[in-house]
Amino acid sequence: MNIDKRVVLPLRLFLLGLFGILVVFQTLSLPGQFAYMARESPDQAHLRWPLTALAVFWVFCIQVVIVSTWRLLGLVQNDRIFSNAAFAWVDAILWAIGAAWVVLVGAFVYVVANADDPGMPMLLLLLILAVAVAGLLMFVMRALLRQATTLRTDMEAVI
Repeated sequence: MNIDKRVVLPLRLFLLGLFGILVVFQTLSLPGQFAYMARESPDQAHLRWPLTALAVFWVFCIQVVIVSTWRLLGLVQNDRIFSNAAFAWVDAILWAIGAAWVVLVGAFVYVVANADDPGMPMLLLLLILAVAVAGLLMFVMRALLRQATTLRTDMEAVI
């Protein structure tokens, strides 16, 4: 477990920094960016609040992943990662990724229906695939955690 202790603190510091930056984006930068867009392009001003809500929602999903990862790191530190307590946090990550993916697909459908340039649909398609891969990888990791937890429980019963 020595490697865990050397990695957990820096990872937590980076997660804390990332969370702080995301809060700034969520409360200041994204709403300000879409307000600027509405002023500069009055023909797209009607998209200001829907785009702000979408962006804030996606940032919130990332924040759920960060908080869940923070809690999982606490379980690693306490040597309890292979326990049933970890599954709630892994499930929270899966739900956040799933929710972000569903909303991203909805945005993709809207953009494809209204696009006159293939750039944005292609970018959104790339994001859809990337988020799907992340979700499926997390699902596999959950299955591996389930197997490891079962094996650890079996070994503790034998010992």
